[in-house]
Amino acid sequence: MSSSPLQTDQRPNVAELEDLAFELRRKLLQLCGTYEGAVHIGGDLSSADIFTALFHYGLNVDPTDIANPARDRFVLSKGHAAVCMYIAMAMRGFFSYEGIVDTYGQLDSAYGMHPCKVQLPGVEASTGSLGHGLPLAVGMALSARHRGDAHRVFTLLGDGETGEGSVWEAAMAARSNRLGNLVAFVDRNRQLMTSFAEERVAFEPYPDKWRAFGWNVVHIDGHDMGQLVEALDALPEPHSETPTVIIAETVKGKGVDFMEHNLAWHAGSLGAADLERALAALTASREKESV
Repeated sequence: MSSSPLQTDQRPNVAELEDLAFELRRKLLQLCGTYEGAVHIGGDLSSADIFTALFHYGLNVDPTDIANPARDRFVLSKGHAAVCMYIAMAMRGFFSYEGIVDTYGQLDSAYGMHPCKVQLPGVEASTGSLGHGLPLAVGMALSARHRGDAHRVFTLLGDGETGEGSVWEAAMAARSNRLGNLVAFVDRNRQLMTSFAEERVAFEPYPDKWRAFGWNVVHIDGHDMGQLVEALDALPEPHSETPTVIIAETVKGKGVDFMEHNLAWHAGSLGAADLERALAALTASREKESV
């Protein structure tokens, strides 16, 4: 993958992005099988297609020039999906996948369970306290607007954290300040840590809530790479006045049958036998989707 800003004629096509998303999931499982502690594998797998679409298609970033003021910014609000972001960034050329595997979760590692901008250049914000990513992104987008900058600010939220008031305060502020340079993705996998979403919080009618706050709402299948690309291609210009939320319907544990919709796999680790089983399931899922 080229380590330069993504120009229209350089970006992968949908089929190539699908291959990259499969490889991202495979690397996720391999890390989960080598790390002795728990990995937030369920939410990593649900968001893998979104990360792939962003880092290999949507974000205007250059891994060799991470301080370029014209770059797009990305804030991972669901910070427990950091390892998926790390691997997506490694595949884009920011750093090596081997470095993640060798040091993930260790004391003083740049690759912690939640991302730290101090430890890892290329990460725009230290996150992990849920409900804070959208407020941070609003501040970045508002700052860019005041400076007259033309880049976008993207953030990825989990649907569970959108039960927090800070998210909706930020949503109101974004519309009030006419931040058309702000794009929020929601990983709508409909699972919390120990329950299914609608059992604890009445999110639905979910898209209507965002519309009521004045946002441009795009509702897609978050595992359909064609729909992800189409949503990114159709974004309003950064100088526009309405923020956009892309609600991506996903499946927690996507691609591994015994993890899908399974609350037990919010976080976990894989022994040798389970890793082999998971990789086989992932390959079977990919072959089924390719038919």
